[in-house]
Amino acid sequence: MNLRRHTVVAISAAVILVMAVAGVVVWRTAGDDADAAVDDRSSGGGPPQPHQGRFVVECRFHRSAPNDPIVHYGMTGMSHLHDFFGSDVIDASSTTEDLVAGGTTCRTQQDRASYWAPALYDGDRQIVPAGSNAYYRAGAGVDPTEVQQYPLGLKMVSGDQFSTTDQPTEIVGFSCGFNPRRHAAPPDCGEGSPLRVRVTFPDCWDGEHLDSDDHKSHMAHSGPQGCPDDHPVPVPELEFVIEYPFHGDASRLRLASGETFTAHADFFNAWEEEKLAGEIRLCIQADVVCGGAQLGPHGT
Repeated sequence: MNLRRHTVVAISAAVILVMAVAGVVVWRTAGDDADAAVDDRSSGGGPPQPHQGRFVVECRFHRSAPNDPIVHYGMTGMSHLHDFFGSDVIDASSTTEDLVAGGTTCRTQQDRASYWAPALYDGDRQIVPAGSNAYYRAGAGVDPTEVQQYPLGLKMVSGDQFSTTDQPTEIVGFSCGFNPRRHAAPPDCGEGSPLRVRVTFPDCWDGEHLDSDDHKSHMAHSGPQGCPDDHPVPVPELEFVIEYPFHGDASRLRLASGETFTAHADFFNAWEEEKLAGEIRLCIQADVVCGGAQLGPHGT
């Protein structure tokens, strides 16, 4: 019995070593970023995904600016205020080439993508984000081995800035700290359990367009049977999580885009292609939980 146990430990250590050498830190622990450990797709909870492979990128807050290089490309100051993460050269007129040549606030330096969301206010006071995590995984109905990498320059928007009512929590939700339960409106979080907004992006691409007139039609969400026929290419399902140093009464919270039910987020892909392909192969396709991340000022 002891020999068998020691053999299993040795094999596990060898697997971790091999994948670490390949550039991916892999481990599974009880405290491995609990806000991604359970895939709660509704406000009332739900079953976990049948596959758990994923990787995560932690990105510091870069800056706030009234720009949107997807919806209002080239029109500086024409957007509501957004909080930007990732690329440190992003502006209203940024191109893919600009992002690739720039730097990043992400811990994974090969992730030069830009992530942004409307600024959050408590009354008239803007709340500066503590940080963000970007989780990449296969959609619940998608075979992880079929997930392909994003094309360079892909642009995506998730959530509805023009919504007049609560959005589906599987797309946009709010939570407290590491509790994965999503709420349609910001809950009153307790001290030590700061507010988070969580936006899940579509994971099926039409295989042709990097953007579309409405910035959404080239992408679709997968279903129980995977990707629809008109969006046949499965790409990683991105869940973008922003943490704010806020707890307590959430009744005064609003977004720069309007009420909190207008929550949304944008993604502009500028990942180093070889690095992204490796993360997908070694984590998502291999059904392995890779790395861990923390939010808040203790992040790099």
